[in-house]
Amino acid sequence: MKVLVTRQREQARPLIDALVAHGFDVVVKPLIRIEPLSDEPIDTSGYDWVIVTSPNGAREFARRRTGALSQVAVIGPGTAAALQEAGIAASLDPAVHTQEALVDALRALPEPPRRPLFVGAERARRLVVEALQADFVPLYRTHELVPNELPDVDLVLLLSPSAASAYGRAGGRAPVVSIGPQTTAAARGAGLEVVAEADSPDIAGLVDSAAAWRDSSPS
Repeated sequence: MKVLVTRQREQARPLIDALVAHGFDVVVKPLIRIEPLSDEPIDTSGYDWVIVTSPNGAREFARRRTGALSQVAVIGPGTAAALQEAGIAASLDPAVHTQEALVDALRALPEPPRRPLFVGAERARRLVVEALQADFVPLYRTHELVPNELPDVDLVLLLSPSAASAYGRAGGRAPVVSIGPQTTAAARGAGLEVVAEADSPDIAGLVDSAAAWRDSSPS
């Protein structure tokens, strides 16, 4: 089965390797580009919690962070892994990987956040900011790429709402496996058919869901 990966090849290598190991024929066509917004240091001194909700945010935060770092809350194992690569351990990662669940988990702590900092995409959802009165530092901007044509594939894997929007705008029509609920919502909003959503919002969950769909589909 031919599957489309919409990330840049250098960033998608672990996903590509996992798909090949599961017997997929992988086609790479980048549909988004990440642009860092600054090289200025982010001083975390004085914040009792830092909130990171995406792997791209984790990498940019780790690159620019300075000062004392207290506790870090994340959404999803991919975000935690990206921080871990930089030597930063996540203190909190709720079982349900949404901003709503993260807010609930932080509020339920014996000592809820007093001065939190949220770092993420320029156009990230601001639920965390509004619910926790958090400071916000935008780290990167996501640009959607619209190619002249898309490869003919049997399945497309989407790892972000931006990728879902870009695939829809490019005229994509292949069935979609989504990494999580926000990406699923964006894909459906773009008129795409979501045939599966990853059980866990990481590469393993995404690839397992793609393989399960393939194996259950008529040959």
